[in-house]
This record gives sequence, structure tokens and C-alpha cells, in this order.
Amino acid sequence: MAPAVRPLIKPKIVKKRTKKFIRHQSDRYHKLKTNWRKPKGIDNRVRRRFKGQYKMPNIGYGSNKKTRHLLPDGFKKFLVHNVKVSVGNVDVFVYKTRTKFICVLYNNVCS
Repeated sequence: MAPAVRPLIKPKIVKKRTKKFIRHQSDRYHKLKTNWRKPKGIDNRVRRRFKGQYKMPNIGYGSNKKTRHLLPDGFKKFLVHNVKVSVGNVDVFVYKTRTKFICVLYNNVCS
């Protein structure tokens, strides 16, 4: 079943890397979480970029500016915190930016 609303232009989203960057030696010790932390030791193999080690995040892995923050259906997410205040503001916002947004209601907003 196709979505009811489609964006005018749906660019192809290209991800340069889909795997997460994991912390050095987080697979070895349970006390280290897998969240990325930059290695700072003077002898660290990952920081010195030896062959066969984990990759470090850098600016080259960034997404295309036109497709950054796009959802798979081609829209950008717009979070609405207050319906009474936002009814007019959402229309003005979408009109000024000339971009297709999808409104997502915040979890404590009533219908």
C-alpha cells in the first residue's frame, strides 16, 4: 500500500557507513560500553590508524546536505509540542521553508 502523501522530490539517500563506530576494546571488557569515545593514549593503535583496527569517525563520513535528516519516505520530521499554538505556525513554517515536513505529535499532546 502506497503512502497517502508523497514528497514532490524524493532524492536517493546514500549512507557512507551504516555500521556504528564502536569504542576501542569495548568487546573485551563489559565495563566499557560500545558508545564511541575518542582514544587518547599515546600508543593507541586505533588513534594512530593502524591497519586492521577499528575505524574512527571523521568528517568524511557525513551525509549529503540535501538528504540529511530525511526519513525513508522522503519527508523531514517536525515535532509538534503544542497543537493550539502550532496550528498557524506549522503552515507558516512549511510555507517559508518550501520543504515537505511530516508533523509528529509529541508524546504528551492530546488529540
